Formats: sequence, C-alpha cells, structure tokens
Amino acid sequence: MAEAHTKNHDYHLVEPSPWPFIGSVGAFIMAIGAIAWMKAASGNSFDLFGINFASASWGLFAIGLLVVLYVMYGWWKDTITESQEGHHTRVVSLHLRYGMLLFIASEVMFFVAWFWAYFDAALFAGEAIQFSRVEATGGHWPPDGILTFDPWHLPLLNTLILLCSGTTVTWAHHALLHNDREGLKWGLTLTVLLGVLFTIVQGYEYGHAAFTFDGNIYGATFYMATGFHGFHVIVGTIFLLVCLLRAMAGQFSVEKHFGFEAAAWYWHFVDVVWLFLFVAIYIWGAGTPAPH
Repeated sequence: MAEAHTKNHDYHLVEPSPWPFIGSVGAFIMAIGAIAWMKAASGNSFDLFGINFASASWGLFAIGLLVVLYVMYGWWKDTITESQEGHHTRVVSLHLRYGMLLFIASEVMFFVAWFWAYFDAALFAGEAIQFSRVEATGGHWPPDGILTFDPWHLPLLNTLILLCSGTTVTWAHHALLHNDREGLKWGLTLTVLLGVLFTIVQGYEYGHAAFTFDGNIYGATFYMATGFHGFHVIVGTIFLLVCLLRAMAGQFSVEKHFGFEAAAWYWHFVDVVWLFLFVAIYIWGAGTPAPH
C-alpha cells in the first residue's frame, strides 16, 4: 500500500486550502463597500437585500480590504513554504514562469485599453461623425480649456527615477546570480526607495494638475492611464520590499529565486509602460503647459 502512494511525478498536488474561499468573500465585501461609497459620494443610496449599505460603506470596504490583504499574506506564505520544502520541482517552476508571463500579458492588454481610448480621442478629435466628441474637445487635442503638464518638468524627473530603478533591480539580479548577497540587498533597497520616490512625485504632480478627472476626455484618459500605472508601481514596490525581506532572511539562492525574478519582470513591465505614457500622453499630447 505504501508504494501506491509513492510520488512518481514532478507535479505538486497542493493540500486543501481555505484561501480561495476566504479571498472571494473578502473581495465581495470590499466590492460592496466600494460601490456603496461611490453611490454615497454621488448622493445616492445603495440597497442590497433590503439593506442600505451607504452609511457603512467605508467600514465594509476596510473590512474587505483587510481580509484580501490577509489572504494575500497567507497564500503567498504557503507558496514560499512549499518552495522551501522542495515542492517546486523543475516542472512546477516552469509553470510558475508561464503563469507570471500570462499575468504580465494580461496587464499589457489592460493598458492597451487605456492607450486605445487616449489615441482614439486624440487622433480623431475633430472627426465629423463624432459630433459629441467634437463638441467636447473643440475639434482638436488637447481639448479646449486643458492646460497640460510640461513634459520636461515632473514627468521627465519621474521617467529618470523609474529608469534608474530598472538599473538597480537589474544590478540586484546580477548580484544574486553571482552570489553577491550585499549587492542583492543594496540593489533591492535602492529600487524600493526609487519606487517610493516615484509615487511621491506623482502624488505631488496630481496635486498641482490644472485639470480634473471628470468633465473632459483628456482628464479621464490621463488619470486612468497614469493612475493605474501609479497603482502598479505601488504593487511592484511592495513586491520588491517582500523580496528584500526574503533576501535578508537568506531565502534566495543562485539556483532557486523565482520569486525575485517575477518581481523583476513585473518592475521592468512597469518601466516600459511608463515610457509609453511619457511619450504618448506627456510629450505627444502636450498643449499649453500648466503653470507650476
């Protein structure tokens, strides 16, 4: 009987896990809270199952968010434990790479949507058949009344910050491949600091924008594209911070360090998206620079 249960394959069959169910419950609560909050912000109520959730919107959202964060911590902690126990065989590691590549591909298509919206509005701002758009934009791009940012000011600074972060994360990767533990730690530390600096500069930029999200096509497409990119930078910074803590704990080796590789791939994806944003939205779409 013992031989019947002997593992004779390279795949890892995971133990029953509560995380998918708990995560779905947390996401549902968070979504209800977010919808109720947006309804309340617009002066409307949100009734579900005969209950008005508008007054408890922030509380529901916070509870759901905490549950989701707890699931993320627990689930990824289990994955790290599985790796350290030797369950991540060559085949499992290959499939983890496929999964990360597919995730990044889905993120690429996510940003394609915002770029598509921006270019469709910008390239065809005066298209006669789009009479409502012509009325909204004045027939040209940027639309009437929009004071855009000077691309050679804060946007250029943030571009340089992010490009530098790409070099430091590459330095950290090469240090790991050469078993240079100090280089790995310093490279990750600098990358995390540059990611935080990028977020601070973008927050400052938003605070000095001469246009808002609502009321115009330019603001909507600008904030959707750059805002989601900023969110990805925050996620990537947390990703790399976890890698830094794991590096300090000695959990990466020259042979096994896919967690760090995935973070580096994600960070370089963030770099490339920002370069497209800088060229497309800031430089190509700049009209009259906004005062700073």
